[in-house]
Amino acid sequence: MHILIIDDDEANLDLFGHMLEMLDDCAVTGMRNARDALSWCAAHDPDVVVVDYMMPEMDGLEFLRQFRTLPGKLQTPLVMVTADTQSRVRHEALRLSANDFLTKPVNFVELNARVGNLLALRRAQLELAGHAARLADEVRQATAVIAAREREAIFRLARAAEFHSPETGTHLLRMAAYAELVARNLGLDPAQCELVHTAAPLHDIGKLGVPEAILQKPGPLDERERATMREHAGIGADILAGSDSPLLQAGAVIAASHHERWDGGGYPLGLAGAAIPLLGRIVAVADVFDALTSRRAYKQAWDADAARAAMQAESGRHFDPACVDALFRDDAALAAIHQHYAQPEVLLNFAEAA
Repeated sequence: MHILIIDDDEANLDLFGHMLEMLDDCAVTGMRNARDALSWCAAHDPDVVVVDYMMPEMDGLEFLRQFRTLPGKLQTPLVMVTADTQSRVRHEALRLSANDFLTKPVNFVELNARVGNLLALRRAQLELAGHAARLADEVRQATAVIAAREREAIFRLARAAEFHSPETGTHLLRMAAYAELVARNLGLDPAQCELVHTAAPLHDIGKLGVPEAILQKPGPLDERERATMREHAGIGADILAGSDSPLLQAGAVIAASHHERWDGGGYPLGLAGAAIPLLGRIVAVADVFDALTSRRAYKQAWDADAARAAMQAESGRHFDPACVDALFRDDAALAAIHQHYAQPEVLLNFAEAA
């Protein structure tokens, strides 16, 4: 334990230090100038401070006032040394959160007893803080495990919707990574980017309610079939609605809105512009870009330049222009995502789905 003594009287410093060094496991630092002591405290963590009130330049009250504003010093035990007649000083010191007082002339038995009690208080504080930190760490670890399991469950649920459609599981992973890239380039904070990345694979969960014959039809859909296919947005929103999970809530928003168009010509609600939820606007560009650049049973993959040209031509009509710009801001990042998720083995790592 470390005790700091501040007193402009050299004799008092020596005497106080000698007496307090008799306490078990204690180191003592003495300083004559309160401003120097304050600077020292900014870089060190004394366990108990003993400060005299009557000092030149900065008195004990001003030291206490500034000391309590230093990071981590709000609970540090502090003893104020005052004259017996200075009740006003004591009242102000109490208001500023002094823990105890010593009256001049100081009784050294009382000095050791009072400082010893405050050292015991400090040990209890540190032990409690350590226990709280351990508990917080355990909670973080447990929360991380739960979050990982939730991410895996979401990815597996999303994969279920893809088993009877032309897409593959790597489509989900790539599209989620593209969506996160868009969110990051739009300036969303890390937690929001993570939410986009994790919830994006749920965009087509409503395909579970679409007949397989329509999903796997090799040719164009007729008007009735297109109407049935469009129902998957509402179905997906219904599947995910009413959850307390922020991830599933985000998934519901994405499922419902990722086929809306910036010009209002999309479905299911015909929303336009900023009325379309941002999550839906982000996933729309990510989903279409991956669909264009991926091979399907009914088409070959487009190269990235052709996909870019097509999507930029639809910027402001089909897509939110800001989302299109964010997607194509970093060609190297786009290429890295495509290359990474081209490997089938990445499907084995479900943690990457979020």
